[in-house]
Amino acid sequence: MRKLGRAPNQWSVSKEWVELGREAPERRIVGIQAAPQRLSLDLSRTAIVVVDMQNDFCSEGGWVDYIGGDYAALRRPVKPLNRLLPALREARVPVVWLNWGNREDRLNLSPSVLHVYNGTGEGIGIGEPLPGNGSKVLEKGSWGAAIVSELEVDPADIHVDKYRMSGFWDTPLDSILRNMRIDTVLFAGVNLDQCVMATLQDAVNSGYDAILLEDCCATNSPLYCIDAALYNIKQCYGFTADSMELMEAIKQLTGEERII
Repeated sequence: MRKLGRAPNQWSVSKEWVELGREAPERRIVGIQAAPQRLSLDLSRTAIVVVDMQNDFCSEGGWVDYIGGDYAALRRPVKPLNRLLPALREARVPVVWLNWGNREDRLNLSPSVLHVYNGTGEGIGIGEPLPGNGSKVLEKGSWGAAIVSELEVDPADIHVDKYRMSGFWDTPLDSILRNMRIDTVLFAGVNLDQCVMATLQDAVNSGYDAILLEDCCATNSPLYCIDAALYNIKQCYGFTADSMELMEAIKQLTGEERII
C-alpha cells in the first residue's frame, strides 16, 4: 500500500484498494498554568505559529529601523524562542514560521494595505528598496523577509508567506493546519498587538484554540496596546501563558509520557 498525504491526514492506496481510515495519533496531554484558567492540551494536536520574526521588523537596517522605530524591542522573543522551539520539535509539535513575503508585483495588495507602510506616499513602502541595503521591503526572497539569523530554524519547519496583518487571509495557513489535524495553536512573534493579534483572532474565528506565549511575543507599540491585546485575548479569544511553564510540562511528559 502506498501512502498519500502527510500523517495524520493520510490515505493508504493500491491498485485494488483505498483505505480512507486515518491512524489516530496517541494523545500526549500536558497541563500548564495559564490565564484566565489552567489548561491541559494535547501536543499531538498542537502547533506553534511564529509571526514576523524577520529582518524588516527585527534587525538593524530593516524597514522598522529605517523609519525610526524601535527594532530592538522586537528582538526580545529571540532568546525565549531559541529555548522553546527545540523542546517543541523534540515533542513533535510542528513549528510554522509565518512571515510577510509579498509578491514582487503586489497585485494582491489593496491600497489600504499599502497605506500602512507608506502613509504619505513619500516614504519607502512595501516592495520598494531600502536606501541602506537595497532590500525590497517585505518582498518574498528579500533580506527583509528572511527570518533573523539569530533564530534557529530547522529544515523540517514549515514556512508560510503572508500578505496582511492576519496570516489566514489569502494564504495556505488554514489548509496546512487542518491537514496536520491541529486543534490548538501556540502564538509567538511580533507585533503582539498587530499581526500576532490579527492572526490569533482569525484562528479562533476559524475554530482553533489559541494560546499566546507572552514571553515569546513583543511589540514596540505603547504599553496600553499590550494591555488591551492581552485583555482581549483572555476575555474574548483564548489564553495567555509562559513558555517556561510549557517547557516544564513537556519535560515532565518526556520523562513519564502520559498517553490516553
